[in-house]
Amino acid sequence: MLENILLENSDEPYADILARNIYSFIRSGMEVETTRQLYKIIDKTLNFIEDKNRKDIVNKTAARVFQALRIEVNQEFEVLNEFVEKLPKILKPGGRVAILTFHSGEDRIVKKTFKEMKNSGVYEDVCRNVIRPTKEECHRNSRAKSTKMRWAIKAK
Repeated sequence: MLENILLENSDEPYADILARNIYSFIRSGMEVETTRQLYKIIDKTLNFIEDKNRKDIVNKTAARVFQALRIEVNQEFEVLNEFVEKLPKILKPGGRVAILTFHSGEDRIVKKTFKEMKNSGVYEDVCRNVIRPTKEECHRNSRAKSTKMRWAIKAK
């Protein structure tokens, strides 16, 4: 289950070995009570990575693991699914919606739902290609790098 959470919620490339080692830690009678403990498990799990890139990879992996757990605990994908399903009910015919996503999982949900609703006639048009921020926008705001925008127009 943990492996699936890491894969689905953060596309974690080391999901299998991380899940095994976290479960092993817990089965040994220990508890993961702090983010520092979890970070140490991740660091120890990735000890096979060469020193040159290790710290950067461990930090990025830890960020993805924390993100995956946050998404699971807060049920963020379920909430987004509910939102995009209910959205057409509040849009007037011809109404437009634009949704910004910051995670590939969020973007997949929005893209799939918009496409399905266009095919069923709910939307008359949807964004075919994702809209990404320009280099200038990313330079002004580094957090914009992962942002994707998709739009839809409700059928009349």
